This record gives sequence, structure tokens and C-alpha cells, in this order.
Amino acid sequence: MPSDLPSFSASRALAETLLADHLPERWQHTQAVAREAVRLADLPGVDREPLIHAAVLVHVGHSPVASRSGFPPLDGARFLRVRGYPRRVVALVAHQLASGVEAEAVGVDLGGLEDEESPTRDALWWCLLVADRAAAPLVAGPDGRTDTAGRRRDATRAAVARTRSRLDAAGPAAVS
Repeated sequence: MPSDLPSFSASRALAETLLADHLPERWQHTQAVAREAVRLADLPGVDREPLIHAAVLVHVGHSPVASRSGFPPLDGARFLRVRGYPRRVVALVAHQLASGVEAEAVGVDLGGLEDEESPTRDALWWCLLVADRAAAPLVAGPDGRTDTAGRRRDATRAAVARTRSRLDAAGPAAVS
């Protein structure tokens, strides 16, 4: 594990502190995202530690403690950056479920955090979708605005298709 990454327990405790009391439904969703991330963490091309940490921290930007801009992916990323999380985990949180597309549409600058377009990023998006059976993020951004051009939906579908291919190639024994 990279030395600048706290233990998973510490990341989980941080997310729980920020979400469980004030946003219990968001905390339940976060736990489902993290469980799926643990399940997928050993897929080929996926970096385990960044994935599981980003999964458990993905919604911290919704917390009243972290919320500043009103754009939760950016707020979460900023909150984690101040706490010394590695740039990669911060960027994964900032770019959850094609939020870069939404940020561009509403004029939000993600602070130079680039979308890595990797198997790890794709797996995180998969985890978010599996945890959110309603798939609301595909039709609306974090601020509730509809993605009329479908760019977020299309980017998310592509990431999910790539993760499905990795799952199929790995076979049932590769993921528990």
C-alpha cells in the first residue's frame, strides 16, 4: 500500500463520521459501493488500494462538513486533498460517474484533477452503479440537472462495458 494512503479502516471511519448521522441513505449507498469495490479489487488492471479507498470516500462531498461549492465530487476531492490523500484517490473521487462531463456543463473547474480513464476508474463507476439500482446519476448530475446530451450516460456505459469485459475474462473464480 502506498505510504501516503491511510488504512482502509481510517478512510471508512472518516466517511462514516461525515455521512452516517446526517446522510444515512448516502452512508448506506457508500457501504454498498465499498463492498462491490472489495469484490472487484483484484480484477486485472485494477489497482486495489486506490479503488477501495475512493469507493468508501466517494460521497464525502455530500457532507455538510465538506460541502463548499455545491458540486459534491469537487467538494469531496478538495476535502480529501486537504487531509493529505493521494492525488489519484482525490481525482477518482472528483471524476466519479463521469462527473467531469457534468462539471464542464455547469462551468465547474475540477482543479486540474484529470480523469485517468483506467480500469480502476471504470471499476469505481461500476461499483457506484451496482450500488445504485435506480441509476439516477445516469440521467442527472450531482446538482440534479438533466444530462440532455447523454454524454455522462454514454461515458458511464463505456466504463461499465469495459469492466464487464474484465469480469468475463477473469472468470467466476477471479472475483468472490
